[in-house]
Amino acid sequence: MNKRFALYILFAGLLSCLSCTHTKQQPEEEVDSEWLDSLQHVYQYGVCIDSLNVSEYKIKNGDNPASIFSGLGFSAMKADSISKASTEILDPTKLRAGMHYYTFTTQDSVTDIRYIAFAKSLVDYAVIDLTGDSILAYEFNKPITIKRHYTEGTLNSSLWNVIKSSGADPLLAIKISDVYAWQIDFFDVKEGDSFRVLYDVAYIDDTTALNITSIGGAVFTHQGKDFTAIPFTQDSVFEYFDLEGNSLRKEFLKAPLDFFRITSRFTNARFHPILKRYRAHHGVDYAAPVGTEVKSIGAGTIIAKGYMGGGGNTLKVKHNSVYTTSYMHLSKYAKGIQVGSHVQQGQVIGYVGSTGLSTGPHLDFRVYKNGQPINPLQMEAPPSLPVKPELRDSFAVVKQAVLAELDSMRLKTNQ
Repeated sequence: MNKRFALYILFAGLLSCLSCTHTKQQPEEEVDSEWLDSLQHVYQYGVCIDSLNVSEYKIKNGDNPASIFSGLGFSAMKADSISKASTEILDPTKLRAGMHYYTFTTQDSVTDIRYIAFAKSLVDYAVIDLTGDSILAYEFNKPITIKRHYTEGTLNSSLWNVIKSSGADPLLAIKISDVYAWQIDFFDVKEGDSFRVLYDVAYIDDTTALNITSIGGAVFTHQGKDFTAIPFTQDSVFEYFDLEGNSLRKEFLKAPLDFFRITSRFTNARFHPILKRYRAHHGVDYAAPVGTEVKSIGAGTIIAKGYMGGGGNTLKVKHNSVYTTSYMHLSKYAKGIQVGSHVQQGQVIGYVGSTGLSTGPHLDFRVYKNGQPINPLQMEAPPSLPVKPELRDSFAVVKQAVLAELDSMRLKTNQ
């Protein structure tokens, strides 16, 4: 009996212990009040709309803030007060027909406008708060999220068309051409060339794409040779580098405008379509629509601007003691471009036209080395600084991560 009693006591004690462990109150975790509030309420443009009705309107031709507020039913005095209170965030000169604005009204039998919001862009809003004794106006910005994307393709037409047919934003073609502007002449891409590219897209509301923000890495195969682009920042400057750590950026761009065909190349004997005789053509003609942006291929100073006979409206840029470039047949010059102006690489300096001796809109682009014309399509330019020795290890880490992601995304895409 004593043994049985002892076992009973032991068993009862264990049950009691287990029961205490199971029912012991655990300390509550702290709850993020803002997060909980966001789950319980619905917001639009930073305004809680649980008990409000939202109405959408469009600005019409001739509208201004005062007329808009009057049209919403405010007295002339009240409309003027709202206009004055919102002047700093709602510039009347920037309101355009077709822009949207919204009212937030009470759900009572007699509606009362509590807030007004103007969409200044897809991201930026001007919000006017009418709930208090004084009128408050503030800016609201929709949060932007960045998402990584990947696409690849083989060229059987233009890069633009191939990217578009893949379902990606065709503006990605411009981004790729910017990255490889110093390595690849995109007027001379061949059928069978291919590309793989990582790129980031900015979204609002997590669903509406705004724009491509950057290239996260790429491999472009041109005429059988791989050109790899690895993004890396040194000395606070963001650039793209090849596998060896050499910068893809060179002193000059490959071409002064984007994605248009070459109609005439550098030659000592070209038949001139207007003069009807053979003469030297020491430049490259790029056919493009009137108004197409023309960019300086490198940093330099404007040394000539004006109408120059057969060349029509012309600009000349001196880049250094060796190189000068010329841009002819322009329809007009970019704002602020004057003799003596300093221009940056890639800066728009003019627009394609057909002035002078020209049968149609095009740019006649010429390069002079030590005063002598050279073939722009065969010009070599030295690279900028490579990755510094002390940053090589960091670059290697970034490079391996980019290459691994490119390979991983390619496998997923082709499964």
